[in-house]
Amino acid sequence: MNGIALTCPVVVAMIAWAFMAAPTQAGDGAQTPAVSVDAYNVIWDSLGKGEHDSMPLGNGDIGVNAWTEPGGDLVFYISKTDAWDDNARLVKVGRVRIHLGPSCLAGAKPFAQTLSLRDGTMRITAGEGAGASRVRVWVDAHQPVVHVEADTAEPTQATASIELWRTKRQEHAELQISDIMHSAPADARQPTIIEPDTVLADQAGRVGWYHNNVKSFGPAILDKIQGFEGFKQADPLLGRTFGAVIKADNGLRVDDLRLRSPRGKTHRFSIYVLTRHPSTPEKWIAAMDEAIARVEAVDAAKRRSEHEKWWSDFWARSYIRAADGSAKGDAAYVSQMYHLQRFINACAGRGAYPIKFNGSLFTVAPAGKNPDYRRWGPGYWWQNTRLPYISMCASGDFDLMKPLWHMYAGEVMRLSKYRTKLYCGHDGAFLPECIYFWGPIFSQTYGWQPWDQRADKLQASGWHKWEWVAGPELCWMMLDYYDHTRDREFLARTVLPTCREILTFFDQHYKTDKAGKLVMHPSQALETWWNCTNPMPEVAGCIAVTDRLLALPDAAAPADERALWRRLREKLPDLPTRQIEGKTALAPAEKFANKRNSENPELYAVFPFRLVALGRANLDWGIEALRRRWDRGASGWRQDDIFMAYLGLADEARKNLVARARKHDRNERFPAFWGPNYDWTPDQDHGGILLKAFQAMLMQTDGDKIFLLPAWPKDWDVDFRLHAPRRTVLEGKVRGGKVVDLLVTPAGRKKDVVLPAAP
Repeated sequence: MNGIALTCPVVVAMIAWAFMAAPTQAGDGAQTPAVSVDAYNVIWDSLGKGEHDSMPLGNGDIGVNAWTEPGGDLVFYISKTDAWDDNARLVKVGRVRIHLGPSCLAGAKPFAQTLSLRDGTMRITAGEGAGASRVRVWVDAHQPVVHVEADTAEPTQATASIELWRTKRQEHAELQISDIMHSAPADARQPTIIEPDTVLADQAGRVGWYHNNVKSFGPAILDKIQGFEGFKQADPLLGRTFGAVIKADNGLRVDDLRLRSPRGKTHRFSIYVLTRHPSTPEKWIAAMDEAIARVEAVDAAKRRSEHEKWWSDFWARSYIRAADGSAKGDAAYVSQMYHLQRFINACAGRGAYPIKFNGSLFTVAPAGKNPDYRRWGPGYWWQNTRLPYISMCASGDFDLMKPLWHMYAGEVMRLSKYRTKLYCGHDGAFLPECIYFWGPIFSQTYGWQPWDQRADKLQASGWHKWEWVAGPELCWMMLDYYDHTRDREFLARTVLPTCREILTFFDQHYKTDKAGKLVMHPSQALETWWNCTNPMPEVAGCIAVTDRLLALPDAAAPADERALWRRLREKLPDLPTRQIEGKTALAPAEKFANKRNSENPELYAVFPFRLVALGRANLDWGIEALRRRWDRGASGWRQDDIFMAYLGLADEARKNLVARARKHDRNERFPAFWGPNYDWTPDQDHGGILLKAFQAMLMQTDGDKIFLLPAWPKDWDVDFRLHAPRRTVLEGKVRGGKVVDLLVTPAGRKKDVVLPAAP
C-alpha cells in the first residue's frame, strides 16, 4: 500500500481489504474464509479532502462522522438519536475540529487511517517507527462521551474548536417532504424558523454549546387538524435540550469556542454529549455536570476496557464470513459490506428512537445544503423503517430492536387507538405508513382540512390512504423477537397487546361477504396499486400472524384473545393469485388497478410472511410471481434479493446481492455509505436488505425447522454463526457446497436442521 497513489476512495478501500482479507488455501484446495473481523476493516492511505471522506463511529445513541483534511486537521460531526429541534427535525448536535500544531499528519509517510471494527475505533498512524504519530477516535460504548487521543512524535499544541452553523435565528429555506409546513396552503402557511444554538460562557477549563427548543412548532397544529386535542400527550419538542461540552487533560480555555491542550506529546480530549427533555438550559448544564462527574469517577483504563468488551461481545454474537475463488472476490466483498452495515446499525441502534432510514446518524451536507439536511425530512415511513431491523434476530442483535418496539408499541400505539376510534368509529388500531416520531400523520399526507370538517376522516393523500400492512408486520416482527428470545414478559406486555389492537382493527373494520369472508375494500397494495380488494400484504399478514398466535401454548393468552385470533382467521380470504399463460402466480390483490409505484406487493406472501417459501406448499406460485413481477432491481428498498433467497433461487440471489454490495454512493469515500437511491445517503434500506438477503441465502427458519444453505452458492465457502428461534445458535463451516462442521446449541435442536437434498 505504501506509495500507491490512488484518487478513488473506493479503490483504496478495496485494495486495503484485498491485502487484509485475501483467503488462505486449505489443504484440499478449498478457499478458507477470513476468521477475524479485522479482515473487514476499512483502511485509507491518504488524508481526506472533506466531510465526504468521513468514517462512521458511534455507541448506539451518539454518532460521529470523522474525517481528516489536507492540512492535517481532524474534523467530525456529532449526532444523537434524540436531537429533535423545534421543528421536529433530527439535526446534528454540532461539529468539532481538532488542530495539531505543527501538523504531524500532513505530509507524513506512510499514512494509514483505519476503521477498526473489533473495538469501534478510528485510528490514524502517520510516519513510522519512533517517528510515528498516532490519533485515536472512539465513542464510549457505555458512556455519553466521544474521545480523541493523540500521541505525537514531536511536541505539539492541540486545539479543539467548536464549529456551529445555527448561529442566528433564520427562516428555514430547505423544506422537505414530512417537514411540518412542506405542503401548507397559503392561508395556513407559517414560516419555519430555525433557532440558534447557544455557546456556553464563563466555562473554566472547558467549552460547550447547546440547543434549547424554546418553542414547539407543529404538534399543536397537527393536533388541531388531525383531531388530537383531546388526547393527553406530553409535548415532544418543547424544552428538549441537546448539546456538548469539550474537556481536555490540563485544558486551557482560549475563548468561548476553543479549548487548548498544552504543548506536549500527549493530548486527550473528551466531548460529552447529552439530551434532556423537557429541560431548561440550567437543568441541562446541571445534568451535564453530573454526567461528567459520573464518567470521570471511573478509571479511564477501565472505561476503555469495558468499551472494547462491548464490541468484542457484539462481534462474537454472529457473523457470516464467506470467500470464493473468483478474481473479483465477490463473496469476501459481500462479507465485508455485511460487517460494515452491521457496524453502522450498532453505532445508531441503541438510542431513544429507531434508526432513521434516510441517512441514520451519518448524513453529511450535500453541495449547497447545510449539515442538517436529509432528503425526505424527519418522518418515519414504516416500509422503510423496518428494513434495518429485519436481520437483527438472526444476528442476535436483540438490544438494537428495542427502540423500534418502544416507539411503535408505545406512544404511537396509544395515539393509533385514539385515532382509529375517532376516524373509523370502532376499536383496535391501524398504524399509518407515514408518521412523526410521536404519532401524527405527516401534514402533507393527512392534508390541511380539519378532521371535523371532513366526511372521510382518513388522510387525504392516496399514497398510503388504505395501506395498513404496518400493523401486521409489526406483530410479525415482534413474534420473531419472542420466538428467538423466549422473553415471556415481552410477549405478555408488548406482543399480545399490540396484536390484539391490530387484529381487532381488521376484525371490525371490514365486512364479510355471503361466504363469511372479509372483503377488504377500499384498500391498496402498498404504494403501488391504489384500487384494490383483498390486497396481498394485509391478507398475508393477517393469515401469518393469526396462524402464529394460534400456535402459541394455550396458557400464553386468555381465552378471549384466542377467540379473536380464531374468529379473524376463519373469515380471512385466501391468498390472491392470478393466471398467466396457464400458470398460477401470486397476485398483488384479488382485484387491483391504478398502478402508481414500483413495489412488488404480491411477493409479501414470500417475505416477510413466509406463506409461500421453501418447505411450504405452492412454491411455484411465488417463483412465477417473481418471474412476472412488474418492477425489479438491486438497490434501495427493493427486496428482490430476499424474495429470491426465500424461493431458493441461489444464482439469482447471488447476482442481486453482489450488485447491491458494490453499489455505494460514489460521492462518499466510505464503501458502505449507500445511496442516495430512493431515499438518502447513507441509505439504511439498501444496507438492511443486504444483511437479510445474505442471511436468508445461508439460513431460514419456519417454526421449529431450520433450513441451512437454502439458496447458498455452491462455490462460496463460509464460516458462520447465526441465531434461530428457541434461543438456538448455529455455528459452522461450509466447504465446497457442503456443511463440514456444525455446532447447534442447544444440541437437541440439531434434529430440526434441514440440509439441502443431495444432487
